[in-house]
Amino acid sequence: MEWGMKNRMSQLIQPDGRCFFLPIDHGYFQGPTTCLEKPCRTIEPLLPYCDALFVTRGVLRSAVKPENAKPVILRVSGGASVVGRDLAHEALTTSIEEIIRLNATAVGVSIFVGSDYEHESLMNLADMVNLCEDVGIPVMAVTAVGKELEKQEARYLALSCRIAAELGARVVKTYWCKNFHRIVEGCPVPVVMAGGPKCETELEVFEFVHDGLRRGAIGVNLGRNVWQNPHPVAMIRALRAVIHEDETPKGAWKMFNSLKKQKKLRS
Repeated sequence: MEWGMKNRMSQLIQPDGRCFFLPIDHGYFQGPTTCLEKPCRTIEPLLPYCDALFVTRGVLRSAVKPENAKPVILRVSGGASVVGRDLAHEALTTSIEEIIRLNATAVGVSIFVGSDYEHESLMNLADMVNLCEDVGIPVMAVTAVGKELEKQEARYLALSCRIAAELGARVVKTYWCKNFHRIVEGCPVPVVMAGGPKCETELEVFEFVHDGLRRGAIGVNLGRNVWQNPHPVAMIRALRAVIHEDETPKGAWKMFNSLKKQKKLRS
């Protein structure tokens, strides 16, 4: 691995081998998502506790302060929306010149294996890998499933992750599921868990993150279960303890409730 690539990967993956990416890119297909109407206000208290920010170039420019910013994973695929025919109908949205200009540490591209646009999305990934490898920028593949959430099972996700790695992704983001270890075992590059839809309880989030880490994931790319929580700072701090301090789900839940009470007392 060349110096530039190794340096960027080390910014994303911490010395303990773990990572916590905070995604705020949801507006690229959802529009003004609940709690992300004003991204700057949402992320400001959360940035000290994440390792990198997953974001589009528009929100990066308008809502993220360049001074003392976290490493940036730039969302570079898009072109579909929740009201369109097919979320899988994406293209590359950002040039390599723009990626360099914005000083991105890495980029993220969605792939839709099994959809009508499988070929196009996989070629998006391959094309971006070709561009980014030349300049030492890692590509994270996002194994998206669009509206077909029933595809969140190990056999399908393992297929998607392995294909992404074969095409040159340096990191793969995918969903936690039962038998998650099968995904990790079949993927020769680091696997990061997606947050997915908002969970019913905080403990449920801590449990799936803890389980995925035990089964080989190196971390999470988790947004809605943090910034849509009524107590987002307490949530991100408790999750960080699970990821970087090997806290148990019950321990994290106790920590979350303690931090929540402390905030109430101060207010």
